[in-house]
Formats: sequence, C-alpha cells, structure tokens
Amino acid sequence: MAFPQDGLLRSKDALPSLVRALDMGVEVVGGIPHYERTMADGAESVRILTEVAAERGLRVDMHCDESDDPCSRHIETLAACSQRLGLHGRVTGSHLTSMHSMDNAYVAKLIPLIHEAGVSVVANPLINITLQGRSDTYPKRRGMTRVPELLEAGVPVAFGHDCVMDPWYSLGSADMLEVAHMGLHVAQMTGEEAMRACFDAVTETPARILGLEGYGLAPGCRADCVLLDARDPVEAIRLRATRLAVIRGGRIIARTEPAHARLDLPGRPQTVDFWNR
Repeated sequence: MAFPQDGLLRSKDALPSLVRALDMGVEVVGGIPHYERTMADGAESVRILTEVAAERGLRVDMHCDESDDPCSRHIETLAACSQRLGLHGRVTGSHLTSMHSMDNAYVAKLIPLIHEAGVSVVANPLINITLQGRSDTYPKRRGMTRVPELLEAGVPVAFGHDCVMDPWYSLGSADMLEVAHMGLHVAQMTGEEAMRACFDAVTETPARILGLEGYGLAPGCRADCVLLDARDPVEAIRLRATRLAVIRGGRIIARTEPAHARLDLPGRPQTVDFWNR
C-alpha cells in the first residue's frame, strides 16, 4: 500500500490504493499510525483500516507505537476499534514499545482493554532494544513492551525478529531461538514457567495468532517442524540448540550433524556426545 510522502493517511489518499491491493489478494491489512503527523490522523488511519478489514473479513497487523513516547497510544485506538467491530482474535499490535514508558495507572486500564478486545501482541526483542532508548543517557529504558504483564492478563504475546540484515539491524540471523533468548533476558523472564512461555512465544503462540491450520505435533497436522538437539524448551533456548533436521510437509529438507566435542583432559572422556548425554 502506498502512503503519501507527507505521512498523512486520509481516506481520500489511502483508500484507492488499499482497495487495489485488497483486490490483488491481500489477506492482512496493516498500517503505521504513529507515522502520521498528528495523533488524530493516526487514530483516523486505524479507524479506516480496521473498518476495511472488518468489511472484507481480513486480519489486521498494525505496526503500532514503535516509540519511546509514552503519549503514542494508538494501541488503545486499535483495541477499541477491534472491540467495536467484532474483530476479536483477528488483530495484532506489533512492537508497542511506547508501553515501556507509559505510567502504570494508564497501563492498568490499557491492558484489560487489549485483552477484552481479543488483540494479540508481537514484541521484537532484538530490534526493540537496539532502537528504543537510544537517545537516553542513564538510566536507559529497556525498550521492549510489557511482556510479563500482558501474559499475566491473558493477552497472547509472540516474539518476532522483524529486521534481518537491513539498515535498522545488520546482525539478523532469522534465528528464533536467539530471539527467545534475548526476549527472556530483556523481560527478565527467568523462572521455569516464564522461560517455557518464551519458547511458546516463538512457536505455538505465533502460529495461533496467524490462525495457522494443521499446526502442531499431532496426527493429521502438516508435519512442518524442526528437530532440536535439546532435551526440553529451556535447554533449547539456553544453548541455542543445533537444528538436527528441518522438516516440511513430512520431508526432511535440511540436516545438521549432532555436536561431538573431543577432550584432551586427564581422567575425562575422550569425546562428549551432546545428543546422548
């Protein structure tokens, strides 16, 4: 979808190009309300885009409030529109980094609204902590949305990579275990159940947010999966485990040999087999 160069998204500018894109088979409607010149224009863009999505039965993924500005509150408008239009379960707010700077009294009202509206959240730990808080001296803000509080309220939260080897983040590897590892540290989610929630945030939760059919390890599913050299989700994140096999549609499309370390220490085994340890 083409946006006017001045950043203003008004119905007369945006709708023709949006309708053309939808007619070409677009399945998800997106927007960047915090790029608008005023809060009112941003709110209007959210209204327009969610109404189009509701009319066409589409999902919404709004690139929302990626800012250190606590007054960037388009997620509130997105949740309110989702609730008004009955879009429960079809709307995602990505980034939401302004929430790390909002006061707790406002957030205490905002998070229940997000939950009631059935809005999901995608945090992007690597790029969020790279870009946000950059102009701070000290103390520096952590730069990621309030993941533990959102999860506690029952809001589905996934972790994304977002940027991969682009001008914003040149270190990307598309490694979702690295994303989970960073998200765990930034959100201080170091309890056993919290770490498992971080693994879910790069596996089951995003699949549910996307509405993927045939996902999971059960008879009749698509058999798209990755076999990790790890005993459990926590170990997979801790070690950024080797991918022993990548399987698509039941067919192995990539393999990696298990790690074998050779030791030269008196009284110690000559080799360590990490797969059978």
